[in-house]
Amino acid sequence: MILISGLLISCVKSEFKWYAEGNGGIVAAGPAPSVEAGLEILSHGGNAADAGVAAVFNLTVSDFGSTCIGGEAPFMYYDAKTQKITVFNGMGGAPLDSAAIQNFMANGIPVEREGIKVSTVPSLVSTLLKALELKGTMSFGEIIAPTLRLLDDGGEEWYSALASTFRKLIETEENTPGTREEKILAARDRFYKGDIADELNGYYVSSGAYLRKADLEAHSTYVEEPVTVNYKGYDIYKCGPWTQGPVLLQSLNLLKHFDLKSMGFFSADYVHVVAEAMKLAYADRDKFYGDPAFVDVPLKSLLSDEYSDIRYPLIDMSSASMEIRPGDPYNMVAYPGSGEYWPGDHGTTTCAVVDKWGNAVAATPSANGDYGICMSLGIAHNTRLTTFNTQKGHPNCIQPGKRPRITLTPTIVLKDGKPVIVMSIAGGDIQDQAALQLILYNIEFGMKPKEALKAPRLYTYHSEDSFNPSPDPSKRLLKTGALDVYDIADKSVMEELKERNHILKAVPGPIGDPAMVFVDQSTGMFYAATEPYYARDSEREKLCGALKLKSE
Repeated sequence: MILISGLLISCVKSEFKWYAEGNGGIVAAGPAPSVEAGLEILSHGGNAADAGVAAVFNLTVSDFGSTCIGGEAPFMYYDAKTQKITVFNGMGGAPLDSAAIQNFMANGIPVEREGIKVSTVPSLVSTLLKALELKGTMSFGEIIAPTLRLLDDGGEEWYSALASTFRKLIETEENTPGTREEKILAARDRFYKGDIADELNGYYVSSGAYLRKADLEAHSTYVEEPVTVNYKGYDIYKCGPWTQGPVLLQSLNLLKHFDLKSMGFFSADYVHVVAEAMKLAYADRDKFYGDPAFVDVPLKSLLSDEYSDIRYPLIDMSSASMEIRPGDPYNMVAYPGSGEYWPGDHGTTTCAVVDKWGNAVAATPSANGDYGICMSLGIAHNTRLTTFNTQKGHPNCIQPGKRPRITLTPTIVLKDGKPVIVMSIAGGDIQDQAALQLILYNIEFGMKPKEALKAPRLYTYHSEDSFNPSPDPSKRLLKTGALDVYDIADKSVMEELKERNHILKAVPGPIGDPAMVFVDQSTGMFYAATEPYYARDSEREKLCGALKLKSE
């Protein structure tokens, strides 16, 4: 028990499960140490930003393989006082060396993920420290303490080196005069501009990497506005088109033209229309999305009511589409009919946090393997260059300093300016398909997380594979018309979907790996759940924990 501001906060570690509820703060994340790290910070008076940063740092150790310290993490923060959402762009860019980019264009980006040679700039440290600086209340030394204890307990060969790296950042923070924010910034600069960057540069040169210290020095975390649409009175917020996030918003814009509730939960009509809407939205994702610092993404048009009004009639309720049908948002044409193709995967984890004041964090930490590790610093690197392609003129074609369009896509849903859903999902291209369905399960069918995550889901393969860097768009396609559905779905539904020409496969699950928090605004209770199919798989299990407030 801990006393804060006249309220007793209690949390029992043994209660960590795939679901949780409480009214004093809640964390849904990865393995138990990451949940414990977030709850520890909340219980000591930290806000959701402090706890989210602590949990994500911890995930680089406790869920290593799904993310790493040299990975990336789109990070969304909801401020209860201002009722505004801030996006911290959690992606690093390609090497600035033009010769390296020319080599990739000439010879291809290796799909086998050759370690450090296909790493973007490690961005996660910068993202988390920027979020802590601008939205947190605690010091780096305070939020990293749970992770240091985990590293000091021993494990992998690089644990002690990473602990030493963290302690260098704490040393800089403590020895820098000025405000809390100035101290955190100084720690960040030591990583990206100081002796740590020098040591990383030596590793890059010796390992044959294309990155250099200049890439680290040039990196900054963009602080951005989210993108949003309103669906039946709910405001759904996503990161921009440097992620696949807006595809969920496009799907909702199409589905608002249909009465999903009257169709019935997971009826043949419901499954069919959700799948067909996602096909149209993903076709636009694959043609138009990319780093907005390098390409002009027509996002305003893609998310407009005018565009959804002309696109949704393409959905034939009697038959599954076998075509890839991007629209023309510039000229407001539903489908030009050119026939041109412009179009999961392990290596991602999750973090969703809500604190007792109503602040919230949704973050999706990741890092494609096979990691290249600077052993002297304990810093493992992503292989995220493989989510570019080498198709000349494509919005997601690799360029010096450009960020790849990634699948990582946290979500925050507001009702009357306050959060009702905070969510993060792992699973590559599946992520926004699963997120869309879980949002619909709550808004249309009233399900809380525990019920929603146990319900059947679907996955359409009717899109490109975001992890295939081929210059040939036809080779990036997965399988048109293919649809996975949980085998617990009604058999008559499965038969009817086959009659509508879906290439159907029943799967035992899971489809996606969610962490979902629901905030009941009428009672003040928080409800969380993670993927129940992993509840007995210790290597993949992600957990939840909650704090309970009681009057003194």
